[in-house]
Amino acid sequence: MTGASRIAVIGAGPGGLYFAALARQLAPDRRITVFERNAPETESGFGVVFSDETLDGIAQADPKVFAAISAEFARWSDIDVRYAGQVRTSGGHGFAALDRNRLRAVLRARCEELAVDLRYRTAAPPLAELAAEYDLVVAADGIHSPTRAAYADAFGPELDERQSRYIWLGTDRVFEAFTFIVEEFDFGVLQVHAYPYSATRSTFIVEIAEDAWRRAGFEALAAQEWGRGESDLASVRRCAALLAPHLDGCRLIPNASRWIRFTTVRNARWRHRNVVLLGDAAHSAHFSIGSGTKLALEDALALAASLSEQPDLAGALAAYEAERRPVVESTQRAAQASLEWFETIGRRTGQGPDQFAFNLLTRSRRVTYDGLRARDRGFVDAVDTAFGGSPGVPPMFRPLKLAALELRNRIVVPPLATFTSPDALPSAFDRAQLTALALGGPGLLIAGMTAVSPEGRTTDRCPGLWSDHQEAAWRELLLAVRAVSDAPVGLQLTHAGRRGATATPAPDGVGRPLPAAEGWPLLAASPLPWDADSPAPHEANHIQLAAVTADFAAAAERAARAGFDVLELQFGHGHLLSSFLSPLTNRRTDRYGGPLAHRLRLPLEVLTAVRAAWPTGRPLLVRISACDWAPGGTTEAEAVAICRALGEAGADAVDVSTGEVVAHQRPPYGRGYQTPFAELVRAATGLPTVAVGAISGHDDANSVLLAGRADLVAVGRAHLYDPLWTLHAAADQGCTGPGVHWPEPWRAGSRKPPGPGADRVAPRLHLLRESAPPVHRRWRPAP
Repeated sequence: MTGASRIAVIGAGPGGLYFAALARQLAPDRRITVFERNAPETESGFGVVFSDETLDGIAQADPKVFAAISAEFARWSDIDVRYAGQVRTSGGHGFAALDRNRLRAVLRARCEELAVDLRYRTAAPPLAELAAEYDLVVAADGIHSPTRAAYADAFGPELDERQSRYIWLGTDRVFEAFTFIVEEFDFGVLQVHAYPYSATRSTFIVEIAEDAWRRAGFEALAAQEWGRGESDLASVRRCAALLAPHLDGCRLIPNASRWIRFTTVRNARWRHRNVVLLGDAAHSAHFSIGSGTKLALEDALALAASLSEQPDLAGALAAYEAERRPVVESTQRAAQASLEWFETIGRRTGQGPDQFAFNLLTRSRRVTYDGLRARDRGFVDAVDTAFGGSPGVPPMFRPLKLAALELRNRIVVPPLATFTSPDALPSAFDRAQLTALALGGPGLLIAGMTAVSPEGRTTDRCPGLWSDHQEAAWRELLLAVRAVSDAPVGLQLTHAGRRGATATPAPDGVGRPLPAAEGWPLLAASPLPWDADSPAPHEANHIQLAAVTADFAAAAERAARAGFDVLELQFGHGHLLSSFLSPLTNRRTDRYGGPLAHRLRLPLEVLTAVRAAWPTGRPLLVRISACDWAPGGTTEAEAVAICRALGEAGADAVDVSTGEVVAHQRPPYGRGYQTPFAELVRAATGLPTVAVGAISGHDDANSVLLAGRADLVAVGRAHLYDPLWTLHAAADQGCTGPGVHWPEPWRAGSRKPPGPGADRVAPRLHLLRESAPPVHRRWRPAP
């Protein structure tokens, strides 16, 4: 156990009180002092929601606290989505909520029972004094933490203030479930996050985008300075009037309620010497996925445990942060996805009620198709039917017509470079890989990174399509694939631009520049090297640009003659056409640079020429980088304008990727992190889109498709792990039918093989079996 015998806690919110109680319980000889500037009876906030996971931790750590709070829980399992005048309900979720002020009272009583020194109406002494007097200072002083601000250089805070406005209210309308209300008005969309927390009250959070907030007149109502504890009563009255149909004559109840913007708090470090951050002082996560109180209580448990488990204070604080940071960062990733979904809710208000509800429920990527189906099969079956399918056929195995081509399912194998072509011809490995992938059952597979000219190669081991010899080699490869599979095969054409003349990528995925003697001249929109170690490309002149356009058109003709079913043009990832589209890489002042219309000129010239050369009816796709992940890069509005222009010029679908445009990019890598851009383009332009990037499970693929975020899903790395990924996904889901094509010689393996213990039959060990909990449980307190 550490030598922290004197501990100061700043803030008597739930996190600070729970930590004090646990730390004292684990070591009764500790002297723990809690400083709180407010009175103990000061009310703050409304209800808090707990997960089963957090409740299990409380029950184990302090049964007395758990018994006291569980006796007052509001419990339910349903989520209601009120949208377009209809209600859709998904069950089986499981919630427990409690009045935040009752939680504080229970924790305060527990601290008093354990002889914690609670100093209400007492501001904490200066930090330097506290740190000198106490062995440990725990800063549980909230999202606007003075401790964090005082030691900003040490903690390295990053405060991300968002644009949407929200106001936190209560109501004496007791909702029966977690309720999302989405209403469209002439000023925009107003949404509500509501849930019950007692027999008489519910939390009622109203949220609205900044521009809609202004149009709705809230800016004028809120245009004054508010004193401590004051509420914007005029805005509360306007919300009550706008949302009256959902309040059933009940009140909206303010408590220091005014319009604010949500701030996501992140810190590079949570500890500095003997001072440590806890709860909102260390981190925050958007209220749409849960409770900051939940995270604070989990922090408190981990910190108290670490103090007892580690031999010294430094080790205890390091162990606490090491344990909690991954959990918090995972929660923040989900919260960020949820936050951004609600910020851009207008993209989805054209969907029908079933699909909209499914989209909302899967917004954070934590809740998925399979998860919802396990909780409430009837809900997912209804959405499946509304999607145009039939229950039991996962969305990924439904057909899609792309131009004149009928795809049997929605899975695309994207271009997977092999770097096995030193002579620029498709290699034996290319043939083996494409054959294996075609046998694996995708709706479409695309061979890739095929250069339209020798200077357009990315590496000296990439294939091309600029000669008769290459055309014949691709034709021969396709004949070999089609001898065993009828899966449509496409080809991606590219000119690497300034990303060319590199060696085969190292294990870190980065291709280093070839020595000057082994490389070739590079072209780009502007003479900007990829990074400090790369050679500067030449700024392409008009003659060279015309030659590039002709090279693309000639390669498209060769691809058609070779027999490819689909063609994809690489206009993203920093390749030549991408370097014209991005303002970060196009610094030209001629007709090919400057405003977006000029930056689009060369890509549209290439697309027009290819469209004329590529047979009508065969799909033509374009891959773009919809975001550069760097300041000053392509905006969402520009990405939409680019895709709209591509569609008007003849693209049948857009493969919506992001990044790799500049070396200093900072993408927020994670499952499906690029999917929102596919959804943006699809909603804004009506073009079919392909979602790409970090999608490797069939559950995620189904979620993307059923939510309407994309029309096709590209699964890349997972196909390198398992070329039969699509067929194995069908076996895992017990799916057969026209969307699943097992090669006849493999048909006997179309069922997932039984694993160890699959033949074991469990005996009956209970005299009376417990009945399964109901899928739908509503909060209906006793009168």
